[in-house]
Amino acid sequence: MESTAVGKTKIRNVHELDQFMTTPNGPLIEMMKRIPGDFLILGAGGKMGVSLATLAKRSAEEAGAKKKVVAVSRFSDAAALEQLTWAGVETISCDLMNESNVLNLPDAENVVYMVGMKFGSTNREAETWAVNAYLPGLIARRFRRARFAVFSSGNVYPLTSVESGGCREKEPVGPIGEYAQSVLGRERIFEYFSQKYQIPCSIIRLNYAIDLRYGVLHDVAQKVFARKPLSLAMGYVNVIWQGDANSMALRSLEFAKAPPFILNVTGLEIVSIRKLAERFGELFKITPVFEGTEAETALLSDATLCSDLFGVPSVRLEEMIRWTAFWVQEGLPDLAKPTHFETRDGKF
Repeated sequence: MESTAVGKTKIRNVHELDQFMTTPNGPLIEMMKRIPGDFLILGAGGKMGVSLATLAKRSAEEAGAKKKVVAVSRFSDAAALEQLTWAGVETISCDLMNESNVLNLPDAENVVYMVGMKFGSTNREAETWAVNAYLPGLIARRFRRARFAVFSSGNVYPLTSVESGGCREKEPVGPIGEYAQSVLGRERIFEYFSQKYQIPCSIIRLNYAIDLRYGVLHDVAQKVFARKPLSLAMGYVNVIWQGDANSMALRSLEFAKAPPFILNVTGLEIVSIRKLAERFGELFKITPVFEGTEAETALLSDATLCSDLFGVPSVRLEEMIRWTAFWVQEGLPDLAKPTHFETRDGKF
């Protein structure tokens, strides 16, 4: 299936990927005309932070809105710092776990909170809870006059039957493992301070963002291309193009309220890992090797509300598959950050 939504048959290099991922759509540009104030992106050095901060800056510029976009992180990756500077995003390098650093951050009317610890959390549970559930309290108190968009995770939900279509926002949570429990802790801390100080807040339960350098599709494509066994333990997933996820997260600021507005951000499809591998196999002309069988349950979110508010994602699954296949086949850059989507016990 050739692309119709965006007209691209392939993305050929990192520059094209970054440019495409940070090109704002019309609704985001219009929001930037309406929403007052500057933007502070906390945790901007992570996998999604650089592209989100750049997208915010580009959309503000195209809207003709004179807004500062300030990205805050430890910035252990010098390339991330360079990319943000090139995009016109102001940067502050600091450790947010240092309270004096937090107190010295500039004020902003809009705060996007992207700080979190997931991979390597096993055997580092205390640190995981500190980052995911203690730090939000420091941030919420410091910026209690701001409007927040807070990144969370679909991991706060329990595993659910594939036939159910996934968990909706108002269904009971049931996090599996300490990482997911600490993410729910993040939500609860923001919920507490949102109510205490009447902080408008949106909470984004995301799974799984797709970037050609990492993500579920990249993980599956790599296994198929390398002729390695692919686990079917988690037989079904939701995915969404990272550019779409970033745009929706930013636009969620207009829906922020106290207590927080909860939103599942992901694709509408329930994607079969087996069928996904077989599709990559067709493109690579390789027969996939599977390990185990699909369980009747999976970590799934229902994105109906998200699509009702923002429309369906602009990049379709088949486009992401084709782009990922080309990327892997050509040996283009890989962040070496597997998602561990197949994990069912919550240990990351």
